[in-house]
Amino acid sequence: MCEDDHSGDHGIGRRALFVTGAAAALTLGSVSFPSEAADAAHGSETRTVRGTLPTGSPDFVYLPVEVPDGVREIKVAYTYEKPSVPAGTAGNALDIGVFDQRGTELGGKGFRGWSGGARTEFFIRADDATPGYIPGPVKEGTWHIALGPYTVAPQGLPYEVTITLTYGEPGAVVKPVYPPSRAKGRGRAWYRGDCHLHSWYSDGRRTPAEIAALARAAGLDFINTSEHNTHSAHAHWASEAGDDLLILLGEEVTTRNGHVVALGTDPGTFVDWRYRARDNRFGKYARRIREAGGLVVPAHPHATCVGCNWKFGFGEADAVEVWNGPFGPDDEVSLADWDSMLVASVREGRGDGGGGRDWIPAMGNSDAHRDPDPVGTPQTVVLADDLTREAIQEGIRAGRSYVAESQKVSLSFSAAGPKGEHAGIGGRLKVDRDDPVTVTLEASGVPRCTVRFVTDQGVLHTSAVLPVSGAGVVEWRTTAQYAAYVRAEVRHEAAVGPLPGALAAFTNPIFLGRG
Repeated sequence: MCEDDHSGDHGIGRRALFVTGAAAALTLGSVSFPSEAADAAHGSETRTVRGTLPTGSPDFVYLPVEVPDGVREIKVAYTYEKPSVPAGTAGNALDIGVFDQRGTELGGKGFRGWSGGARTEFFIRADDATPGYIPGPVKEGTWHIALGPYTVAPQGLPYEVTITLTYGEPGAVVKPVYPPSRAKGRGRAWYRGDCHLHSWYSDGRRTPAEIAALARAAGLDFINTSEHNTHSAHAHWASEAGDDLLILLGEEVTTRNGHVVALGTDPGTFVDWRYRARDNRFGKYARRIREAGGLVVPAHPHATCVGCNWKFGFGEADAVEVWNGPFGPDDEVSLADWDSMLVASVREGRGDGGGGRDWIPAMGNSDAHRDPDPVGTPQTVVLADDLTREAIQEGIRAGRSYVAESQKVSLSFSAAGPKGEHAGIGGRLKVDRDDPVTVTLEASGVPRCTVRFVTDQGVLHTSAVLPVSGAGVVEWRTTAQYAAYVRAEVRHEAAVGPLPGALAAFTNPIFLGRG
């Protein structure tokens, strides 16, 4: 049992924790403010709560705050101790957010912001709020400060939370303006995008304007905002959109069992994150993403950070982020895992290349947070009918895409049959099992790289090293009996021994056969 101290002008009391709802959440005793303080024009009142969370704490600890009428602004600041711990032992990390008088119900309307561990204080008022938080009136009722003990040291996690209410007339509520869902585009064409980015509206350090400038410099046609567990940035991107840059809105739903990018949701959509795989709730929130017009994209599924490894399975995925930021060992594992999923789809007769739930396309994104993280490394290049939200999403969902390390890299990948049959990335070449098939990759911007053709059997062809000009054409002949699908990898020269070099680009597959 934990206890907490409430201190302020009215003395100190001690109140015990009690369980609320799911076993993964606890609620502290409430903090109250005298209603008569509202009569003091533009005055303020402060309360401080101190306590210690033990190891094995629940995922969320809620601190109720009784907010009286007449409050103009609520401000919260917090600190916690970070004692030294033995090597290999997690230290203290405490996240924070807030829910208003509408409550903390999962998927409810009470969410007013989350900054994780990126900030030590925040404020909310009608006309403004700290990045990560949703501006709007501070209404009377029970608000809840949400504490998230991400990891707790063996010594426990001593914390202090200070709540300040400022009274007075509220400012004018600002109506949000969102970016358009269409840019000028070039008709049916290949469009470059980065769908996993962070600004100062979560734990990034860049402004939307800085990110938009970097996206344009990286040759991108579209981006997707994906702040951790908040939609607060949605209303701050309209001025950065233009005929040359489509800005999609989303969220990185950051659970304790993995992260998922909500890609291209309706403006103002919030997707809850307060559950684990064992709670059997992810399907509900995956549907929430789709109902809001978005795609469900598990992010960095084999990342090694605490809580980052994907544990919900891929039954709800519209695509999977195989390459995240500079290519590394976890991306290599993700690529191999995705290839195994392709093999399974062929085995189960689902690899028809027609999109939907038949197979899961792959994509790559930068996950850029701050300098020197490059925006657009990598980037997903999508064949879409136009530069609109719906067209880009349809291209991603159908797997008509490849992933490149930069705008310098361009690929053309196709398969041809003996009677003029033809298929491109994400498609199916409908030929008989013994018909000869010619697979062709044209590449540019990949000097001294090699091309590998990967099938359900593994790597069946590796090219000679491409010239320093970075351009080349590689062909390979096979049959549908020999290869149920073919995808291409373009890799840099390996630094050591027989290991494959880092990726410069890879494609989604072309399926071979009648299906």
